[in-house]
Amino acid sequence: MSASPAQQLLELTFGYSAFRGQQEAIVNHVASGGDALVLMPTGGGKSLCYQLPALLRSGVGIVVSPLIALMQDQVDALRQLGVNAAFLNSSLDAETARATFLALMRGEIQLLYVAPERLLTQSFLSTLHDIEQRIGIALFAIDEAHCVSQWGHDFRPEYRQLTVLHEVFPSVPRIALTATADMPTRNEIVERLGLQEARQFVSSFDRPNIRYRVALKDNARKQLQAFLEAEHSNDAGIVYCLSRRKVEETAAWMQQQGWDALAYHAGLDASIRQANQQRFLREEGVIMVATVAFGMGIDKPNVRFVAHLDLPKSMEGYYQETGRAGRDGLPADAWMVYGLGDVVSMRQMLEGSDTPEERKRLEQQKLNALLGYCESTACRHQTILRYFSEEHPGDCQQCDNCLHPVETWDGTEAARMALSCVYRSGQRFGAGHLIDILLGKATAQVTRFQHNTLSTFGIGQSLNQAQWSSVFRQLVAAGFLEADMEAYGGLRLTALARPLLKGETNIWLRRDPQTSKLSKAERASRHKEAFAGANDDPLWQALKAKRMELAREQEVPPYVIFHDSTLLEILNQRPGSLTEMSRISGVGAAKLERYGDAFLEVLEEFAR
Repeated sequence: MSASPAQQLLELTFGYSAFRGQQEAIVNHVASGGDALVLMPTGGGKSLCYQLPALLRSGVGIVVSPLIALMQDQVDALRQLGVNAAFLNSSLDAETARATFLALMRGEIQLLYVAPERLLTQSFLSTLHDIEQRIGIALFAIDEAHCVSQWGHDFRPEYRQLTVLHEVFPSVPRIALTATADMPTRNEIVERLGLQEARQFVSSFDRPNIRYRVALKDNARKQLQAFLEAEHSNDAGIVYCLSRRKVEETAAWMQQQGWDALAYHAGLDASIRQANQQRFLREEGVIMVATVAFGMGIDKPNVRFVAHLDLPKSMEGYYQETGRAGRDGLPADAWMVYGLGDVVSMRQMLEGSDTPEERKRLEQQKLNALLGYCESTACRHQTILRYFSEEHPGDCQQCDNCLHPVETWDGTEAARMALSCVYRSGQRFGAGHLIDILLGKATAQVTRFQHNTLSTFGIGQSLNQAQWSSVFRQLVAAGFLEADMEAYGGLRLTALARPLLKGETNIWLRRDPQTSKLSKAERASRHKEAFAGANDDPLWQALKAKRMELAREQEVPPYVIFHDSTLLEILNQRPGSLTEMSRISGVGAAKLERYGDAFLEVLEEFAR
C-alpha cells in the first residue's frame, strides 16, 4: 500500500517515519478544508498540524503568532528543512520587509508568520485579498489560541478580532492551537473565534517524561544549588521567580556560584532581553532566571529542568511553565519550592489588585487548586490531569509522591489548637507569632500583646517549630485560614474553621518529608534512561561540537540543526552512509544533503 501524500511529505521533508497521536487525523482534516481546534501539550507536535496541511494545499499558509522569538525560531527550522518560510514583524528593517512582501506576492513563500496586530490592519487584509485571488491562501493557523481568553494567563485583546478571518475569507480553513486550556478557556476560544463548527482534537495533557517534585522552602537558594549540582550540572534550564527584583538578585547569585545564568523580565531594556534570549536559545547549558514574561513561544527542545522559587499563580500557569522542559521527549524535571509566605503573598497580591470581583474569585479558585496540588499526597501527574478533566491510568512513578509516598497523620487536635490560637489572639497575627504562642515562647512581641496570658500559650509543645509551620500552611491551603489584607497578612478564620473547632469534623495532614532529593540510584537510573551514558562518551561531545559549529556558522540555535533526540540516535546507531543516515528520525532530505557528510565525517573519525 503506497504512502499518502501527507505521509510522504512527513518522511521526505521532516524526516519522520510516522505521525504521533492525532497528528495524522488533524492534518488530513485541515488539508481537506475543515476547521479545527487543537489542544495538545507542549512538545506534542502542534506545529506539524498546520505546517503539513499548508504545504499540501495550494497557496500560502498564514500563521498568526503572538511572539517575534517564536516566528524567528519556526522560520529558521522550516528553512533548514527546505521549506520557503518567512515572517513579517517589527524586527525586520524596511528593505527586508519589502523583499519578503514582494516574494509573498510572487507566490514564492509557502508559510508566512505574522503578528495579529499587523494582520488586522486594513492594508494587510487588502493584501490577503490580492493573494487569495492570485495564488490562494492555504489556511489560517492561529497559534497560542488561549491568548483570546480574558480568563487565560496570556490574554491578548487583538486575538478577539481574528474572527474577521472567517468573515472575510469564509472558504479558507482555520486551525487554532494551544498547549493549555481548561474548559472555560476552551469554550471561550470556540466562541470568540467562531469555531462552533470546527472539529476539536484534544490530546492527553500528560507529559510522562517530566518528573514533578515539590518541596518546602528551607533556604531556597541552597536547595536550588543542591538540586542543580546533583542532577543538572551542565544543562539548560529555566528558574522562575515572582518579582523582577528577585530575578535579578537570583541571577547575580547564580553567576557568583559559577552558573551560566541570565536574567529576563519585562522591566529590562529590550536589547538586553533580546540578547539574553538569543544566548539561551543558541548556546548550550545556559540557565534563564525569569518572571513569567519569559517562555511563551520559546521552542528550545532540550530544556532539562524548570525550577520555581515562588508559587505560580495558577495550575494553568504551572502546567505551561513546567511544560517548557523536555519538549524533545527526553527526561526532564519540574522542581518547585514553596512555603506559607508564598501563599500569603499570592493572596495579598490578588486581594490588592484592581481586577473585578468576578475575576478575583476565579483567580482565587485557580490558586486554591494549585495549593491543593502542592499539598496533595496523590500522584502529581494524576492531580494535574484531573484539573484538566482527564484521568490518569495509575501511579506514574515519575513524581515525588509516587517515588516516596507521603505519610499522613490525624492533625485534628493540632488544627484546633492552631485555630483557637488565631481566634484568641485577635485574628490579626502571622504564623510566626502564633507559633511562638503555641510553643510558650515569651518573646518581646508575645509579651507586649500579653499573649503569654492566653489559654493557648504553651499548649503546643508536643510539636516543633517546623511541624507547626506545616500545620498552618496546610490550614491556609485547605481554606480554614486566610490572610487579612488590613492586618498586613495576619491570619483569620474562615467559615470552614467553625465545624473543625466545634469537633464536628476531623482533618488529616501530610507529614512533610525531610528531603526531596533523589537517591543516588534514582539519579543514576534517570541519567542512564535519558542519555545512556552519552555525556561521558567523547563521540557524543564531538557530535554536539559539530552541531554547535554548524549552528554558529548559520546564526541559528543548535536544535534547529538537529534535536538532541536525533543526535542520540546517530550516536547509538552510528550510520555508515548517507542511506543509513536518512533512516535516522529527524533527518529529512534537505538536512541529509546539508549536514549528512559533516556528521558522517565525525563518525568515521571515531571509527578509526
